[in-house]
Amino acid sequence: MSNQEIATTYDSALAENKWYKYWMENGFFKSTPDEREPYTIVIPPPNVTGVLHMGHMLNNSIQDILVRRARMQGKNACWVPGTDHASIATEAKVVAKLKAEGIEKTDLTRDEFLAHAWEWTDKHGGIILEQLKKLGASCDWDRTCFTMDDERSTAVIDTFVKLHEKGLIYRGVRMVNWDPDALTAVSDEEVIYKELQSKLYYLKYQIEGENEFVTIATTRPETILGDTAICINPEDDRFKHLKGKRVLVPLINRSIPIIEDSYVDMEFGTGCLKITPAHDINDYEIGMRHNLESIDILNDNGTLSDKAELYIGKDRFEVRKEIVADLEKAGNMLKVEDYMNKVGCSERTGAVIEPKLSTQWFLKMTEMANTALNAVMNDEVQFHPAKFKNVYRHWMENVKDWCISRQLYWGHQIPVYYYGNGDFVVAANKEEALKKAQNTSGNRDLTLNDLTQEADVLDTWASSWLWPISVFDGFNPDKDEIDYYYPTSDLVTGHDIIFFWVARMIMAGYEFKGAKPFKNVYFTGMVRDKQGRKMSKQLGNSPDPIGLMEKYGADAVRIGMLFCAPAGGDLLIDESLPEQGRNFSNKIWNAFRLVKNWEVDAKITQPESAKVGIEWFNAKLSETIETLNDQFDKFRLSEALMTVYRLFWDDFSSWYLEIVKPPYKAPCDKVTYDATIEIFEKLLKLLHPFMPFITEELWHTIDERDEKDCVMLAQWPSVEKYDVAKLTQFEDAQAAISEIRTVRKNRNISYKDQLTLNVNPGTDGYAIDNDAVIIKMGGLTGIEKVNGKVDNSAPFMVKTSEFFIPLGDNIDVEAELDKLTKELARHQGFLKGVMGKLNNEKFMSGAPEQVVAIERKKQADAEAKIKAIEEQMVSLKK
Repeated sequence: MSNQEIATTYDSALAENKWYKYWMENGFFKSTPDEREPYTIVIPPPNVTGVLHMGHMLNNSIQDILVRRARMQGKNACWVPGTDHASIATEAKVVAKLKAEGIEKTDLTRDEFLAHAWEWTDKHGGIILEQLKKLGASCDWDRTCFTMDDERSTAVIDTFVKLHEKGLIYRGVRMVNWDPDALTAVSDEEVIYKELQSKLYYLKYQIEGENEFVTIATTRPETILGDTAICINPEDDRFKHLKGKRVLVPLINRSIPIIEDSYVDMEFGTGCLKITPAHDINDYEIGMRHNLESIDILNDNGTLSDKAELYIGKDRFEVRKEIVADLEKAGNMLKVEDYMNKVGCSERTGAVIEPKLSTQWFLKMTEMANTALNAVMNDEVQFHPAKFKNVYRHWMENVKDWCISRQLYWGHQIPVYYYGNGDFVVAANKEEALKKAQNTSGNRDLTLNDLTQEADVLDTWASSWLWPISVFDGFNPDKDEIDYYYPTSDLVTGHDIIFFWVARMIMAGYEFKGAKPFKNVYFTGMVRDKQGRKMSKQLGNSPDPIGLMEKYGADAVRIGMLFCAPAGGDLLIDESLPEQGRNFSNKIWNAFRLVKNWEVDAKITQPESAKVGIEWFNAKLSETIETLNDQFDKFRLSEALMTVYRLFWDDFSSWYLEIVKPPYKAPCDKVTYDATIEIFEKLLKLLHPFMPFITEELWHTIDERDEKDCVMLAQWPSVEKYDVAKLTQFEDAQAAISEIRTVRKNRNISYKDQLTLNVNPGTDGYAIDNDAVIIKMGGLTGIEKVNGKVDNSAPFMVKTSEFFIPLGDNIDVEAELDKLTKELARHQGFLKGVMGKLNNEKFMSGAPEQVVAIERKKQADAEAKIKAIEEQMVSLKK
């Protein structure tokens, strides 16, 4: 490509559209089983009707980085995309849409509602996947799955049947978390507890047949209408006289017993506890122990039912206001106190959860949880960061049976078929159910019309827990893909769904395949604004990812997020981060333009400085690749990005290019130019997983290439043999160059004025092999060895080697002494700190030998520098 064809600035939009289309058209993202090692990631399926937010951006950027690197390592990389039907969220959107059109859900049959839901899904579904393409996601799009497509639905239904046959699924009346807005039960994991300023109401209950009262404290006075007992602790001497008595429920005068149970906390409230078995899980368990009546005073929508006797049909929170006023009028309100209370709210709708007795379907978890717990604690499945193992263990050791039924239309309808007087069979379809029902009942006259399918659907997570298996049609015995791709390699997900999804997938993996579903789990943190607040539409603090990519470029947004995204740690984002990413893109582009604009002359000899610089950078490159590989292995992706960022910005741009670039308007020798292009190509390979678009654009701008010669398919650079000592010596040369530049700056010496450098070599800090680089970068006429101090010079030290820049009569003795005095104090302070450790018996006895050796080396270096500075000061005073 000619120099004139290189654009002055990088056009991210043009490159992104061009190269994503090119990759897709050439099928570079596709994967089929072959002889290569597979590398597999399944996408955490976003809601089918969702749109891209910053959490998706972070999660999918990380997945793409891992997949692209694996592809460059020669692995058969397969990234499976897909979406989740999201029962509660999607049904709520469809209900809202219908309501806006004047249609109530209750006016429709199940099939009519589902027709609207599928229409909504077909219209809005898949938008998020198209948006992920803008990010550069290299998914195998031909494999796109949906949790309610035919293959996934078959898997869900078949596994329900199998689990029921094993006795792991059962139907029962239990206290569940009821969402009055969504009109469905939700699992414990779908309840978010919020600290709210509440009131604690102290209510008086009259003892039956007496003019005395007992006082209870409650945050929910409306629930007294469902009270069926007052409970005291049998050890509480204050209430011994109440044993066997009864009290009257205020306002309705229902007579209820006073019972004794050790559950009651004698220190909380008044020590007397109202028992409402239908509306509190703990009360329910006490009610079961004491055979108490359970009175459900709430309708499914949170209004009061006929059983409440009062306030019938009114909303529970409106009733709370009214009943407080009525209790005060009746003389039953003793006092009211402010009270901070943890209130359970639905994760999906935000509604305050009501504990509710309900007939639901449950999945036994204990046995599966034990297997899945051991897998993680034994590192068969590795968590990154490992701190989440403790969170996982706590939940798994306290796991409860999973309420898997939901009172919705949108979802997988539970494959239970009722007949007769409440009898039922479980079968994959109605035809199989009929055969089972005929065999079970002995009634051959039963027909399909005699069967009624369970109205409830399964919890959304009851489909996505099968995801790593079902996306490869792993429940089909004729499929060979599951044997090749499973277990998958890595899972990238937010730690907020460790219980919803991660734990359950691990359970499903061992239950249905006898093996873990993935080898590693990388937990991302929460994306927050710079004030640390969770991003939300209500706060208006969530930037539009598409808008950010249009403004700064996809590569810039990808790396902008990763600049501050340690595994498991929250990411505080604002627009300065993608802006920093765009600055880095410009740095890469301008570095390439600089090199491509060099005039190349094959006849001229390579300068010694360029030769040394190339040898150094190739060694530095190998050292960095080694570091990068280790960081990838440990899932330290933010650190990996910073490693390659510093390599390009600091080592390549600030040092290497300055070392090898030809003098102004002079040509570059061909050996140096070719070596620089080769180095640049290696850098593009290291950058590609993080920044796929600009690297592909530059890869093809460097040279004309074959159709398949893309950086995304190039081989990940290998670690070549390098000399660590040589790298250390070059760092010493860089330190010397920095000191020379400081001398020039402090004394206003122009770079046009060449200097001489004298060196009194010590045991380290100077190597003659790097003289050519020091001379070029320092603007020197040469370097001369000396055996002692040099008068009238600007001295500095690198480790144990002394350097002197002769200044003739232009030295300001007083200023130099002042500078040396401050430098002496700094080194003395440093030595004092080191000696504090070495004189500490506890440190010396407990520190490893290697650590002690490092401290002794620090001592020796500091003492040598102090001695040299003191000698310089003596010399100046003569």
